[in-house]
Amino acid sequence: MAIETSENKEMEEEPVQPGASQADFIKQDLNFDIDPEEPLTKAALNEHPPEEWIDILGNGQLKKKVIKQGKNGTRPNRSDICILDIIGKLQDGTKVEEYKNLKIQLGDVEVIQGLDLAIALMDVEEIAEIVVDPRFAYGSLGDEPNIPASSTITYTVELKSSEMEEEIETLTVSQRKEIGNKKRERGNWWFTRNEPTLAIQCYRRALEYLMPSESRSGHQNEVEDNITDAELQSLLEDRMKVYNNLAAAQMKTQAYDAALKSVESVLSCQPQNVKALFRKGKILHYKGEHGLAYQTLLQASKLEPDTKAIQSELAILKEKNAKDAQHEKHLYRKMLGTHKSDNTLPKNRNKEIKSKSTSKLTWSLIGGATAAILGVVLYRFVS
Repeated sequence: MAIETSENKEMEEEPVQPGASQADFIKQDLNFDIDPEEPLTKAALNEHPPEEWIDILGNGQLKKKVIKQGKNGTRPNRSDICILDIIGKLQDGTKVEEYKNLKIQLGDVEVIQGLDLAIALMDVEEIAEIVVDPRFAYGSLGDEPNIPASSTITYTVELKSSEMEEEIETLTVSQRKEIGNKKRERGNWWFTRNEPTLAIQCYRRALEYLMPSESRSGHQNEVEDNITDAELQSLLEDRMKVYNNLAAAQMKTQAYDAALKSVESVLSCQPQNVKALFRKGKILHYKGEHGLAYQTLLQASKLEPDTKAIQSELAILKEKNAKDAQHEKHLYRKMLGTHKSDNTLPKNRNKEIKSKSTSKLTWSLIGGATAAILGVVLYRFVS
C-alpha cells in the first residue's frame, strides 16, 4: 500500500473540473507568468472553426485561416522537424514561391518569420491559408527577381508531418556538417538582408551541430569513435567560418565584447586567419583600443599586404594613434607644469627679478655715495 502523505491528500482534494480548457489551466498560480490574452498564446489556446481568420499577432500583420483541419493535438513544438508543402502568391494572384516536401526546423527562421510563427499553430495534415505582411515576409527589400519590395504574400501551407529533432550526439559527422552548414547559409541570407539578430540566431544553432561531442558533453560519443583526423579538421574549418560570420553579425549589433570572443575562438585554432585578425582589429578600433588595433591589423597586413580594406583601416588608425600620442604629451606637460601656455611665466618672472635687483643696486650705490660726501663735510666742519 502506498504511503499517504499530506501532499497526496492535498492533490486528491483538488478535483479536476469537467470541461476545463487549457485557457482555464494557465490562469492557475502555477502558470502565473503566462498571459492568456497575449496574441500568440490566445491564438494557440483557442479553437477556431474552419474558414475563420485568426489574427495571430493582434495587429493584422499575420493572419491564418484553416482550409482543412488536421489531426487534433498534433501541433509541432519549437525545434521539431516539419515537412511542408508551400505555395506563395502576391495580392494579384502571381505565384512567387512553391516548395514540395520542404524540410525545416521550426523556430530556427529557416522560412520567413511569418510562416515560422504560423506553422506553430497548425496541426499535422492541416491545410491553412496564411497572409503575411511585408514586415514578417521579405520587407522593403523584397526577394528579387520574383518578389517585389514591400509585398504582402498569401501562402497556402500543408503541414505534412512533424517529428522531434534527433539528438545531435546521435548524428554522424557528415550529417552534422550538412545541418550546420545549412544553418550557416541561412544566417548569411539574413545577414545580407541587414537582419543581424536573426543571423546570430542561425549561427549559434549552426555551432551546436559543428561542435565535437566531447566539447559539449565532456566525453567522446560512441558515434565519433571512428572519426578520422580529416573529418575532424573539416568540422573545425566549418566551425571557424561560422565563428567569423557570427563576429561580423555581433559587430553589426555593437556587441563588441561578444564579437571579440568569437574571433578569439577562431584565432585560438587558426592564429593566421586573416578575416579573424581584420575583424579583431576593427573591434578593438571600435572599443577605442587604437594601439592594439593597429598591431593586430599589422599582423593581417603582413599576411595579405595587398588587401585594400586592411590598408585603409591601418591608415585611419595611424592617424588616430598620432592624435592619441599628442594628447598624452599634452597631458604630461600639464601635469609637470611645463605646458606651453605657462612657458612665458618663468621668463617674465626672470625679467621682473632682474629689474628689481638692478633697482636695488642703483639705490645702494646712491645711498653709499651720499653717506661718503656727508662724512667728508662733517669732518671738515668739525675740524
